[in-house]
Amino acid sequence: MDIRKIILQMANEQKTFKTTDVVKKLGGKISRQHISALISQMVREGVLLKGGSTASAFYVLPSNESLIVETIKLRFERNQIKEHEVFNKLRDRYNLVKGLSDNIQSILFYAFTEMLNNAIEHSQSENIEIEIRKEKSNLTFIVNDFGIGVFKNVMKQRSLKSEIEAMQDLLKGKTTTQPHSHTGEGIFFTSKIADVFLLESFEYRLRVDNLIKDIFFEELKPSKNGTRVVFTISNKSKKHLNDVFSKFVVNPGEPGFNKTEILIRLFTQGTIYISRSQARRIMSGLDKYESIMLDYDKVSTVGQAFTDEIYRVFKNNHPNIKIESRNMIEPVKFMVERAESNKFKA
Repeated sequence: MDIRKIILQMANEQKTFKTTDVVKKLGGKISRQHISALISQMVREGVLLKGGSTASAFYVLPSNESLIVETIKLRFERNQIKEHEVFNKLRDRYNLVKGLSDNIQSILFYAFTEMLNNAIEHSQSENIEIEIRKEKSNLTFIVNDFGIGVFKNVMKQRSLKSEIEAMQDLLKGKTTTQPHSHTGEGIFFTSKIADVFLLESFEYRLRVDNLIKDIFFEELKPSKNGTRVVFTISNKSKKHLNDVFSKFVVNPGEPGFNKTEILIRLFTQGTIYISRSQARRIMSGLDKYESIMLDYDKVSTVGQAFTDEIYRVFKNNHPNIKIESRNMIEPVKFMVERAESNKFKA
């Protein structure tokens, strides 16, 4: 009896299998210890790959490596945990950072502790759930709470009209419901450093996809009570935290967060003509920055009142703030340059 051949055939047909599957296949004629030793030898030879922990170990062919997903799920009482202690537990007890480069470890520590801290201090949820998924190519963590909801909370605390406006404000940076103890930088920078970042709460999802360099506001069906953060990054990513931080500083190398980027089309809500009130909505709160980059990607038309509000009214009220514009098609560029030429007029 060629046991190796039987094992390889099972791996090919079932995609994944456990030692007990082989024992059953052989009708108990071969001891579990013998089969286990043979499988271990095949893993050492690279003929098979092992997934899961010792108690739930399974095996696949190298061609099916993508099926190996290490998953960690934990649940905590919110008022009994601290974010750095949870991270240390994941690192030490569950080998969270094993095999990860230093830059990914730094990104993971920053993003995970920032998002968990948000849930601890803002959600008012009784419990918080954590999930970590380590796959062949990607690392994903999920922070899930059952509290008041990030968009509803921002909307209420900042007296906004809708959860859409709350998402818009979060993308500006420096948006927090507790300004006395928080800078409002966590979601902003975490969304920038991820490959894909999802922020889900009740009926809405904010999706930041840095792989295609785009941002989406989406309806969430079914809705999700509380807030769920999903952060994904490639295990091979060459990103560095400092590079992301430096991008939002006027003078790279200096500490601070004094520069931001605004994707204009996220404020248009499907309209063609952009009004003065929309311009005021976009610029609201941006006086906290020294430099503002306005991105007109996929914006086909802007109104005279819109550009006047930004490039003359706002600029005259805040002469020390630098406003730059990019990704403008010719009609938009014409209106922007026209407004800039009038910036010193009353």
